[in-house]
Amino acid sequence: MSIYDFHVSRIDGRDESLEIYRDKVLLIVNVASRCGFTPQYKGLEEVYQRFKGRGFEVLGFPCNQFGSQEPGSDEEIGAFCDLNYQVTFPLFRKIEVNGKGTHPLYVYLKKKGPGLLGLGRIQWNFTKFLVDRQGEVVRRYAPITTPAKIAEDIESQLQCGSNSKP
Repeated sequence: MSIYDFHVSRIDGRDESLEIYRDKVLLIVNVASRCGFTPQYKGLEEVYQRFKGRGFEVLGFPCNQFGSQEPGSDEEIGAFCDLNYQVTFPLFRKIEVNGKGTHPLYVYLKKKGPGLLGLGRIQWNFTKFLVDRQGEVVRRYAPITTPAKIAEDIESQLQCGSNSKP
């Protein structure tokens, strides 16, 4: 099993295989519109614009499991991101990242990047996973880690193209 074996639903409902992201560096993030970390959308868009021409993608997965901070419909979420942050990176349908309903992609991400003390659970919105060009989870970042602070690790992955840890 690899990250490329998963299918996800774009925010407009289209099914998408993560296979289309093969050979790209990915930053996968569970996002929310009414969170104290919501302004990170701006930083995510900035790193996306900075690196997208070099084989980098940000994948945003809305989630309403933390303080009900993503209550809107997929259409409302998309409109919010466009209007407030001019998001151009791919957004997907709302998913669950913990519990019985955890999306299979997040089961995989948490296993490969278990986080603090090896506890797999996602602690809050804007937890980030950096994935290398081979589809391997390189590192997991806490919600408080801004996209700007991850830029050096993204650059490193784009330059080396290997699955070495930053």
